[in-house]
Amino acid sequence: MSGNGTNAGDDPLQTAVWRLRSRACWADAAALLPPDTPQAALQRAALLVERCLYTERGWQDAEDALRTAEALAHSDEERGAAACERGQLAYTATLHGVRDRADEARAALGRAAALVPPGSPDRALLDFRRGLIAENLTLSPQAARAAYRRAHAGAAAHADPLLLSFTWRHLAGLALRDGELAEARHGFAESLRIREELGYLVGTAPALASLADAETEPEASRLREEARRLFRLLGGVPTWLARQLAPPAPGVATA
Repeated sequence: MSGNGTNAGDDPLQTAVWRLRSRACWADAAALLPPDTPQAALQRAALLVERCLYTERGWQDAEDALRTAEALAHSDEERGAAACERGQLAYTATLHGVRDRADEARAALGRAAALVPPGSPDRALLDFRRGLIAENLTLSPQAARAAYRRAHAGAAAHADPLLLSFTWRHLAGLALRDGELAEARHGFAESLRIREELGYLVGTAPALASLADAETEPEASRLREEARRLFRLLGGVPTWLARQLAPPAPGVATA
């Protein structure tokens, strides 16, 4: 979830990995990374776990990469980061209805919380993922909001714009649920702005669709059409966006 490769000072390998990742080519990006160092193995696993979230495919590849990362981890921080990815994979499998692994997700993120130091850049990502579980599995929006706010502060402190785009979007989603339209529009617009600036193409369609949900016509329809265009361009990724972007049935009135 980090923004590796998004800055001008990054090395050519990370830039190439970022460009492939941002265009939904996770397997190609992972193939560029050497599998025999803890950091590269962890990044490779994170890419393949992210592919599962966006495509609902590649589960075994992600499991294999994650086991390698877990085996190579030596420090507490490396073990904590691997546990964070383990929790994300279990959460993703539960979210997509592949298998109920909610308890595994919570346990893995709990292990990560015990291993990742409070001031680490990895802490912000961990807080964000704990917010996802609170929002979507535990159905506790208050706990989710608190976790997202911690993640938002951490992402800002460690200059992680990609993670900020996620925290903006999810905080805005909770605001929209509460009927706070101005707050929701602002958060969704910030998320979209960051993703466009970073060139995070695979995340731009969801950001457009989310902003559309908080806008009025005709702007809402314009945003959804742009989201559909990007969704088709990327071959129907992310898969879960298809339901949100489905046009209304003929003869059905829309609000």
